[in-house]
This record gives sequence, structure tokens and C-alpha cells, in this order.
Amino acid sequence: MTDAALSPTRAFRPAGTVWFLASALAALTAVAPLLWMLSIAFKGPDEIFDPGLIPARPTLDNFLYVFTEVDFLRFLLNTLLVAGSVTVIALLFHSMAGYALARLRFPGREAIFLGMFATFLISLPVIIVPLFILVRQLGLVNSYGGLIIPAIFNAFGIFLLRQFYLNVPRELEEAAFIDGAGYWRVYWSIVLPLSRPILAALAIFFFLANWNAFLWPLTITTDERLWVVQVAVASFQAQYSASWNYIMAASTVVALPTLLLFVLFQRQIIESIKTGGLK
Repeated sequence: MTDAALSPTRAFRPAGTVWFLASALAALTAVAPLLWMLSIAFKGPDEIFDPGLIPARPTLDNFLYVFTEVDFLRFLLNTLLVAGSVTVIALLFHSMAGYALARLRFPGREAIFLGMFATFLISLPVIIVPLFILVRQLGLVNSYGGLIIPAIFNAFGIFLLRQFYLNVPRELEEAAFIDGAGYWRVYWSIVLPLSRPILAALAIFFFLANWNAFLWPLTITTDERLWVVQVAVASFQAQYSASWNYIMAASTVVALPTLLLFVLFQRQIIESIKTGGLK
């Protein structure tokens, strides 16, 4: 290979540079609002609209106000309870449904799977009115049950687990059947332990989705004691329309868990998606 072939001029690729610049611009666009939120959260009322990103006089008064003058800790605990409950219950039932759709033979199996998969095309605003009427008839308005139960079903989780179980070697299950194990024993002792990577990824997805849920909690709860953090922050905008420092402080507290989860478990998320067969 000649020196000319290795020269920087010949190695320059305009398409690669364009993609790099586009990626950098997209990353900056995504990160800039977070940095601006964090900046305002530490600013005093007199410098909220200061264009500088670094506060001239950083203060923790905004966070102290959020936790002392507002029952924000209760809102955080409500959100943790709802998100945690939905995650645990959904993983249990979704893994059962995914295993049944992947391994059991029964009439209408493919139709049931297609029906579940079709719910991907239906967004929450489309069904929120009939869903609210159903929940009201069940007496679950202004209750933790109303916040948790409708959020349990998620077609994405069932689909991902089904794809994962289709790739599990059948020999493991057949050996257990020969030893006298039933379907429940095989599911509990063999399938679930093998599902830990994909369940870990789904746990993060479910937790983050319910931690950031807004529309359904806003619809189903009018009792302030049952508010989740997203509804609470929205109420801040109504009560403290000019106090953006308080609003940004509350938003920073809400955003921190989601950012930490993604930073700490991004490798597990990517690897679990690969394991589930989504290339």
C-alpha cells in the first residue's frame, strides 16, 4: 500500500463527517434542555432568566422549598409505589403469558398473540375515556388500584419475552418433563432463571415508563394525596407560574432516578435486547 493511499486527504470521508456532525447536533439538542433545567434549579429568583449556564450564586433554597413547603416526598413515594408495583406484577404475568404463547399449544394461540400485538397501534388517548368509565364502574377512581391495575398490561413486554422464550433450547424443558416436572415447575425452576437478563431490561423499561406516566394518573386521581410526581410538577406550573426555579428544582429531582438508571444499566438494556432477538 502506497503512502498516498494512507494520506489524510485520501482517507477523508465526507459522508462520515456529515453523520458525525448530525449525531453531535442531535446529542446537543437532547442534552441542552437538561443542562438548562439543572442550571435554573440552582439559581435564585433574581437570575432565572440570566443567559449564563453556570449560576453566579448557586443555592439549594429551591430544593429545600420543594421538600419543606410542598408534600413532594409523598408524591415521590406514591410514584415509587406505583412504578414498583406495576413493574413486579407485570414481569410475573408477562413472563407467564410470553412462555405460554411461545411453548404451549392451544386453540387460538396465534390469534391471541396477534390481538395483543395489535395493541401497539392503539395509544392511550384513544382508549382513555372507555378505560376511565370501566375503572369508575369498578370503584377504583382515586385509589392506588386505579393507578396500578390498568398500567400492568404491556404488549411490548409480552412480545419481547415470547421472542426470548422461542430461542430457549427445548432440550432443557424436555429433560425436566422426563423427570416428572409439570409446566409450572419448568416455568418456575428453569425458564425464569434463564430469563434474568431480559427481565432485568424489562424491569428498567417498565419502571421508567411508569415513573414518567402523566396522562393516566392525571385522569384517574383528583385527590392530592394520590398524586404522582409528574402530576405534582404539572400543578407547580399552575401554582408557581413565575417561579421557574421551584419548578426546575422539582423537575431535577424527578429526572435524576431515570438518568441514573439509564447510566448504570445501559449495557444490560442493550445486551438484553440483543438476547431477545431484536437485532
